[in-house]
Amino acid sequence: MCYYGDSLRSVVARIGVLVNPDAGLGGKLGFKGSDGRAEEARSSGAKDRAGPRMKDAMEHVFKLIQSKKCLEFELFICGGKMGGNWVKDIPFSNLKIIGDWHGKTSAKDTSLAVELLLEEDIDLIFYAGGDGTTRDIIEKLDSLDSLEVPLIGVPSGVKMYSGCFAEDTLAAAEVLAAWINGDLGFSTTEVLDMDEESYRLGEWKIDMFGQAITPASPLWIQGSKHQVQAVGEDEVLESLSEHIMELYVENENCLIVWGAGGSLNKIAKLCDLETTLLGIDISKGNELIGADLSEKELISILENYSGNEIVLLLSPMGGQGFLIGRGNLQLSPDVLRKIGIDNIMGVATPAKLLSISRIRIDTGDNLLDKEIRGKKYIKMIQGYRTIKIVKIESPNN
Repeated sequence: MCYYGDSLRSVVARIGVLVNPDAGLGGKLGFKGSDGRAEEARSSGAKDRAGPRMKDAMEHVFKLIQSKKCLEFELFICGGKMGGNWVKDIPFSNLKIIGDWHGKTSAKDTSLAVELLLEEDIDLIFYAGGDGTTRDIIEKLDSLDSLEVPLIGVPSGVKMYSGCFAEDTLAAAEVLAAWINGDLGFSTTEVLDMDEESYRLGEWKIDMFGQAITPASPLWIQGSKHQVQAVGEDEVLESLSEHIMELYVENENCLIVWGAGGSLNKIAKLCDLETTLLGIDISKGNELIGADLSEKELISILENYSGNEIVLLLSPMGGQGFLIGRGNLQLSPDVLRKIGIDNIMGVATPAKLLSISRIRIDTGDNLLDKEIRGKKYIKMIQGYRTIKIVKIESPNN
């Protein structure tokens, strides 16, 4: 072992790769988490999310190797649906399959996978999952006195509030390559998770379960969620609601897609609309026509709407700045294209905007991400007839 950057690691980096195959399954269905509901999600038509996102990340890693932008490393990949199935067509050299997983998996399988990877003396765990997966990983690392092993998360869950996730799949690959090349040191970040039972009941309860080590990269690593409150926020929300009421709600032909979160929920109530705290809803004029909608339900309503006035109201996540891709997977690429990217409007209090410097996007579709980022800026309503222009983050800014 030797020092490389700020980290103690092998001369040739040994990377453990792990996929939680059930992560993110319930997102497009509006399940608000997949813990304990994987089979239900699959029977309802849910498609794999974590595996394909790991494949996307690893394909980009391979491209970085081919372009000589990444030094030599060794891969230790969990077998079957927990890793190997998703990267088998990528021609990596120095690859070893660890274990073999088929059929149903659970947190116990994640724990076993971490244990087997540690037996290979890995330097870092590169994993696809959500906050629940992160929690399972650090609990196992803690039990084996191995919390010094760093993590890079490929964001694949429904909710990702922990600070060890990259911004998207391509960013995850860039972070891994930069760390392998010795360009990044490490930092400590919070591991957060939301109580999914409370989440499904419309309650927002986030707890800190520990800390993890992750490569320090403000450009590519998302950071943990901040809950932002400020004196006088009620007055600000009232002014926001007045603006939205005049501009959209009082227009009986306007279709409003309401994003998730406390700010928008409070604003909707001030507009006499009972939206879902942690779901996606649609109103037309002053009438709620769909509540807590899944991807399919959203598409159905959008396809049957004959008008041309539509707006998607979204509030960014405090601290991280994510507008799309965290806690609102129902807003799939298909849904967003039907709405139209020019019809996305941000909504945030000045206090929340102080906690973020740029808006982040992770739709799950690289081409759509590029299209939205190509706009460079997004309008953000921050008060009555007050709009701020906020920069959309891209790898080049």
